[in-house]
Amino acid sequence: MRAGTDHPSDPGILGRAAELRRLDRLLGAVDGGGPQVLVVTGEPGAGKSTLVDWAAERGRARGMGILRVRGSEGEAGLGLSGVHQLLHPLLPGEGLPAGQREALDRAFGPESAAYELRLDQLSLCVGVLGLVTEAAARRPLLLLVDDAQWLDLGSVDVLAFLARRLEGRPVVLLLASREDGVPARFDRAFPQVTVGPLSRTAAGRLLDAQPVPPRGRARAEVLRQAAGNPLALIELPRALARGRTGGMDADGAGGGTLPLTARLENLFAADLPALPAPTRTALLLMAAAGPARLTDLIRAAPELDVVAALAPAERAGLVRVTDGGVLPRHPLVRSAVYHAASFHERRQAHLALAAALAEEPDRRAWQLAAAATGQDAEVADALAESAERARGRGGHAAAATALERAAELTPAPEPRARRLLAAAQAAMFAGHPQWVGELSGRVGGLTEDPRLRAEASLLGGWALGVTLRHEDALALLLGVAEATATSAPGLALSALSTAATSVYNSGAPHYRAELRRIGGLIDETGDPAGRAWAQVVVDPLHERPLLTELLAEGLAALARDESLGNLTALGGTTWILDETGQAVRLLGRTMDLLRDAGSAGTNATVTQALALALFENGSWTAAEEAAREAFWMATEAGADNVTVGAGVLRATLCALQGDPAAARTRATQAVRGVDLRGSLSLQVRHRHAMGMAAFVDGDHEDAYGQLRAAFTRDLRPAPVHYHASLYLLGDLAAAAVRAGRADDARTVVDAVAQDLKPDPSPRLEAVLRRATALLTDTDDAEQHFRAAFADPATDCWPFEKALAQLDFGEWLRRRRRSTEARPHLNAALECFRRLDARPWTERTTAELRAAGATTAPAGGELTPQERQIAELAAQGLTNRDIAARLYLSPRTVGYHLHKVFPKLGITARAQLRDALGQESPG
Repeated sequence: MRAGTDHPSDPGILGRAAELRRLDRLLGAVDGGGPQVLVVTGEPGAGKSTLVDWAAERGRARGMGILRVRGSEGEAGLGLSGVHQLLHPLLPGEGLPAGQREALDRAFGPESAAYELRLDQLSLCVGVLGLVTEAAARRPLLLLVDDAQWLDLGSVDVLAFLARRLEGRPVVLLLASREDGVPARFDRAFPQVTVGPLSRTAAGRLLDAQPVPPRGRARAEVLRQAAGNPLALIELPRALARGRTGGMDADGAGGGTLPLTARLENLFAADLPALPAPTRTALLLMAAAGPARLTDLIRAAPELDVVAALAPAERAGLVRVTDGGVLPRHPLVRSAVYHAASFHERRQAHLALAAALAEEPDRRAWQLAAAATGQDAEVADALAESAERARGRGGHAAAATALERAAELTPAPEPRARRLLAAAQAAMFAGHPQWVGELSGRVGGLTEDPRLRAEASLLGGWALGVTLRHEDALALLLGVAEATATSAPGLALSALSTAATSVYNSGAPHYRAELRRIGGLIDETGDPAGRAWAQVVVDPLHERPLLTELLAEGLAALARDESLGNLTALGGTTWILDETGQAVRLLGRTMDLLRDAGSAGTNATVTQALALALFENGSWTAAEEAAREAFWMATEAGADNVTVGAGVLRATLCALQGDPAAARTRATQAVRGVDLRGSLSLQVRHRHAMGMAAFVDGDHEDAYGQLRAAFTRDLRPAPVHYHASLYLLGDLAAAAVRAGRADDARTVVDAVAQDLKPDPSPRLEAVLRRATALLTDTDDAEQHFRAAFADPATDCWPFEKALAQLDFGEWLRRRRRSTEARPHLNAALECFRRLDARPWTERTTAELRAAGATTAPAGGELTPQERQIAELAAQGLTNRDIAARLYLSPRTVGYHLHKVFPKLGITARAQLRDALGQESPG
């Protein structure tokens, strides 16, 4: 790939001007501005490693520190091996806070295996972030990740966490991967550059720059078979020059037809027969070891002078021995060496390495697994033990990988099924629903045990549900619940509770009916939280006294057993019942426990639920952060329901805070390629986001059309989603009045009002009252306006209450009752300012002026981040505590507080609580 002139900074790289410009922009982003992460993809041999090397050289020239890792097939099953390779120059991180240093010591320290306490994933990720931040304070950093397709999943998780938090830090990350192996954490979330084939011109120039360039038909044939692949353009002429033509003569007659990747691997192996036998032995040990330490090879072949044996391979350019390691020129060298050997030779290499790694049980287990000639209970047990150690470190992905391989090696079908089930559970906690589905789907063919089959179906149903395949999920989950209703009622209720999430998201009436029917078959009193969740999903509107009683029983059980299952079920139940403050507390506590357990898989769903509750509760800054976190976790996990839902919530926030263009873009991106007909809750929420964007933009006709689509066009309109649609009534009425569609809206509101009797929640009562007031032409509107915010319970939904106060203030002023209007308008203005709801702030300010009032500047005009930092400081947290919680540096926290004090008119930290006053959510 090097020859000729193509880029001013490196005249030797051909045909990659656009890619080099992107790399230049990435390196420039270390000074601020532009994306700080770039993913480079391409087929094997496309030149990705050359670009990574170029970036390293360029970074050094700019004075950047370089941290580098190259993925390895051999260590893909070893949790955190990749991130250890990347961070090794920075360890042990002496300058870090004690908690972060301890997390790093547990993961990477020499005594890591001695720790009995579980290392949770979040603590490790925060420790890594702290380590990188500390190093970047000394000089900017360039993180280089090559061959990411072979990184262990635990390292991918940590790197993805780090990549999402580089903003504001002088750090950039370049990740290179084969195009068909981009880690799921990076495949959609970050900017990508695909390194495609060289143009025919560039390919010709590269070919002609080789030491012995082919001529005539051979040149044309090489160009044809190389298809622009730089590595093939370099290696094929070497093969021709040495007479290794693969069936093509020197003039180009004939020609092989192998796929490009296989042909390249064979080319790399072509040098092997000419090498001395000791060299081939040493190379095979290197290939079998993965990232090969020289000491490992020496111990594995005590009869061999490994250093001398590798010398011919070094001279041939196949490997490089440096810093105590043996590195192949290209990963395909390792692959070619490995596959050129017979199975017997490979097996002997793995056994020798296993003996050499006796003090490293995890690596030894994988070497024994690679050497296995069939099922082997002893090796399977060793892998299962390795999985337990990985799980103890929070490495659920590594545990799932080890358990899957352990299952393959387990002779007896029943234990094999149990290990597959355990692997599926670990994959769920790691956040990989597709993998969960694949693993759980194999259990049924190994066992007739109804319990194991039911548990596998439960996991499979969970996986289908979080990927928006609600119909398939419910076919499994409802089937399990009905089949085990009498034989295993606890398991049946578990399946029913899991199914309830898909039933709610689907919104289809027949699934709710099935949930009710099957629930009636289950006689299980030991799980009141699960029972409450399943029951509230069936009908949250007409059985409120019963649901309140079930909720009380669930909360009483929670006091005795604060389990994740109970917290999650009750968090969802309280949210649906409009006990929003309670939902925030329960879901927040659930998140604390999930982080302690290192459970990324279920975090996304709970985080989205928390984001929704925070949004409704008026904590918009926290809601945006939770939605953003849920989106990234779900993107990594493939949890499409959360990816869409979190994206829609963020779009709604954009609209309400005055950026309708960004709201439309986000909402459109969130549902691109998704059929929402099977997920009515998301369909309605998407309509709300688009409707509010149109409303803010002044397009009231479009706003009404979007919001009206949340209800059917029947003679007696009904909600499209039995629960989510109802909360749009107030906004529907507001758009209808401005669009001249009040009569149509009145039919919707009247129909829904009849169905909500006799006991709607205080929130729904307020929403309905506001809608009725807006659509009432007589003075009777006043009683409805007052009823919309008279109940103190409406303080739990501040934005909705402020909207009603604004509407009432406008109504009063238009009736020349300006003095009465002002208190309502001022109360609304205070809320809108706190939420940074700029369109409503401007509208309310204009109404107050029209009512003869003067409006003071907003108290402090804090930015969302300043407000968040101020609120945490007011709670007594130190700058270091706040920095750890928000992934900032203590210096950045101090800088923000320095700006907050004059904005609030205070001079001391102790004054923050009083100065913020009613700024706190509530």
